[in-house]
Amino acid sequence: MHFTRFAAVAGLLVSVCRAAVVTENGFPILWEKAPALLSELPQADGVVKLDPWDYLQRMAMYRLMINATDPFMSSMGPGATENPLWGLPLQLGWKLKSGRLVDPTGVSTCGQESSDPVCIATNSWWGCVNYHLSVIPFLAAVEAGVVGDGQAQVEIQVPAELASDYCSSTCSSVHPDAIQKWVTFFQSLKTISASEASDDDKKDQILGLMWSAQLASLDAASSTCADKKTHYSSTEQSFTESWLNSAQFVAASHFQSSIEKSVQFMTPLPSRVLLETDSPPKIADLSAEENHTLYIFSWMTSVNKLLGGTLTSMWQRAMCSAAARAKGRALVEDLVLNPQFAPGSMLSILTEMITKC
Repeated sequence: MHFTRFAAVAGLLVSVCRAAVVTENGFPILWEKAPALLSELPQADGVVKLDPWDYLQRMAMYRLMINATDPFMSSMGPGATENPLWGLPLQLGWKLKSGRLVDPTGVSTCGQESSDPVCIATNSWWGCVNYHLSVIPFLAAVEAGVVGDGQAQVEIQVPAELASDYCSSTCSSVHPDAIQKWVTFFQSLKTISASEASDDDKKDQILGLMWSAQLASLDAASSTCADKKTHYSSTEQSFTESWLNSAQFVAASHFQSSIEKSVQFMTPLPSRVLLETDSPPKIADLSAEENHTLYIFSWMTSVNKLLGGTLTSMWQRAMCSAAARAKGRALVEDLVLNPQFAPGSMLSILTEMITKC
């Protein structure tokens, strides 16, 4: 009797455990349903009117940016899935499927799969952060003439009560650093791709500019979205901090966020919003891989705090050359994907790498 009951419970846990869903037919969630042309988006008097609280319209921004930059990304490798901008729509898809775009206050049904599945809640911290990783680069791409050939007029729809937090037609006055870095990224693509540099050098240059822009967007988001964290459990809040901190490491190593590589690192992300009762890395309904990722993220953040930010600064100093960055990418892969790897050895590895810089 007891064995039967145990077996039933074990079976339930196995069926409940799952990895994060980040793709659909090999592409970001609902990719094929998102508009692929500016002309397919809502317009009035020749002005494109984008609603960033509609998931499909945010995904449309990514489709337009990826389509426009693909001609300059041959150095990334063959095929249509190597563009490093793919990491952004894949992240958005993970946030949708894991319930992180749902209204965390429960006041509205925005984002709930049963009622309003493509709505992005204005109270969602994750939705707010992604705004800075979608709207800001998109407006920069328009400003740089990469999207719309310099002729497009775009206006972002912002609810009146959110006007102080978000920008409508230009973000230059609100987030000048982020906009400038994204404009520099987009404007540099043609020059870099046409240069006499090797493909490896071109790739390193492009990835360096892209990650610099992404970090600027995240820096802007960290202050704008801070008050929305309070809508979540302390466990989820800790994860948001660790997630932001992880960007410093992948950015410094110039991670190539192609579809294949991004999926590899996003699949172990938690497939649901974390609860107050969750205690990583022992969350029963999450997979071993998800629990491991939560443990590693938390370990890196805790060690960095304990050392007064030294872990991040050591990492950045160690990523001093293309060869060092390649070693850094391998180290990140070991940390996140290899449960047998001892994270405590990271400091000694970085110290050795720094001495060789």
